[in-house]
Amino acid sequence: MKHLNFISLFTLSLLSFSASAEYRVYQYFVKSKMERFSATGNYLVTSTLDPVSYLSYHGGNEAIAIDLLRTWTCRGYTGASKEHCNPPLEESKILEGSANL
Repeated sequence: MKHLNFISLFTLSLLSFSASAEYRVYQYFVKSKMERFSATGNYLVTSTLDPVSYLSYHGGNEAIAIDLLRTWTCRGYTGASKEHCNPPLEESKILEGSANL
């Protein structure tokens, strides 16, 4: 009986902790290797796909070349087409600008 009480108490304590989610954001400079078929040319993109997954998902080494520019971590939920959070440097500039108002 004591063992059951301990398990119940332990389970309840685990459930009482709040969960927090976070995700990593990557910013790439993308260069098309198929210049005849590409209307956009070179461009910047922000994605939650890591470099290997991004390259594979968008046609592989034969279609595009990517350069990882920066990466940062965001807190919170990523579903429902929610915008990614700002990079830390841009976030600090936003806060710095609002302090001067």
